[in-house]
Amino acid sequence: MARVVVDVMLKPEILDPQGRAIARKLPQMNFDGVISVRQGKRFELELAGPADEAALEKVRQIAATLLVNPVIEDFEVRVLGD
Repeated sequence: MARVVVDVMLKPEILDPQGRAIARKLPQMNFDGVISVRQGKRFELELAGPADEAALEKVRQIAATLLVNPVIEDFEVRVLGD
């Protein structure tokens, strides 16, 4: 059994109003030094078997088909360590 994470982020050219709002608020809350913020989503999938290349390819297909809007989002698949 393995756990795999799919991190989804807006593409760099897509405006991120939520991230911008957070970045503007941080200095008001005395959190200085943050230049920008981008928000995203995280999905954790628990696989029945090992996270071999075939399983990771299946997760990539799941992400591209169901979890991500490919027009405005990019994604990255990674295996969680124990």
